[in-house]
Amino acid sequence: MTEKHLSFITGATGFVGAAVARVLLERGHRLRVLARPGNDRSNLSGLADIEIVEGDLGKPESYRAALQGCRALFHVAADYRIWVPDAAAMHRINVDGTHALMEAALAAGVERVVYTSSVATLGNIPGGIPADEDTPVTLANMIGTYKRSKFLAEQEVQRLIRQHNLPCVIVNPSTPIGPRDIKPTPTGRIITEAVKGRMPAYVDTGLNIAHVDDVALGHWLAFEKGRIGQRYILGGENLGLGAILGLIAAIVGRPAPKVKIPRLALYPLAVAAEAVARLIHNEPFVTIDALRMAKKKMYFHSTKAMRELGYAPRPARDAITDAIIWFRDHHYC
Repeated sequence: MTEKHLSFITGATGFVGAAVARVLLERGHRLRVLARPGNDRSNLSGLADIEIVEGDLGKPESYRAALQGCRALFHVAADYRIWVPDAAAMHRINVDGTHALMEAALAAGVERVVYTSSVATLGNIPGGIPADEDTPVTLANMIGTYKRSKFLAEQEVQRLIRQHNLPCVIVNPSTPIGPRDIKPTPTGRIITEAVKGRMPAYVDTGLNIAHVDDVALGHWLAFEKGRIGQRYILGGENLGLGAILGLIAAIVGRPAPKVKIPRLALYPLAVAAEAVARLIHNEPFVTIDALRMAKKKMYFHSTKAMRELGYAPRPARDAITDAIIWFRDHHYC
């Protein structure tokens, strides 16, 4: 690339966004980073060729001017929590915020948009059969506030593509794992708790595990090679939760958990955890929606992204190993 792209990116202070920012910088982009005032910016430490714009997805007036002159937009930011005390607040960021940002990008003449959706918006096939971008799904299939908000946001992006020629490619990451999970994410919390030996049992569910750096590279590949209006699953390896915990145990030298708990047995604990969370204003480790979601194995395949973009995910063990190393180095466990 001879001329540096000036790209606008949201979510670069977070887990996936920080990885995307690094990939873009390595490939010659200059970045304008939207960051909320006062938020943790440690994931941007040491990065050059970035300009920080203080603003908020809920306040379009804070970033409209900064979109001028940007050739690309990477919208990675989202309110990602399995449980929230105020569903309307998540909707304002994930749905209304996405709509406003895309409208602003159109007005600014941005040439290319990569929108970070989620496999949470996709259909599910019973029996642990991996789903793809075309597996049927409706809003009624969405469990919980987060999934509903991401589904509606993606629907709005698709509408803008069809009706207003928004030059957007959609990526659907699965379950990213790896370094710089500063919050940490719900999956990151599972890893830290397992490393500390606090997960002696598990429920029968499954996830698609992807290295966060592979997901980030997939964003750049979508920018370079993706087709407007198409969605691409950026996934990795399908594993049951027992197998994931077994990998963690093997890496850190602990016995693997062998007790499988029925989901129904955990519902009273989830009800109590959510009640306490409302009092202390902290996210509970076990939630009702998480247990409802655990009924389905979230298995997917990335064949389309591999074929069209050249996406090449590494094994889940690599992602889990890198996550554990980072969490240990930064005193999470």
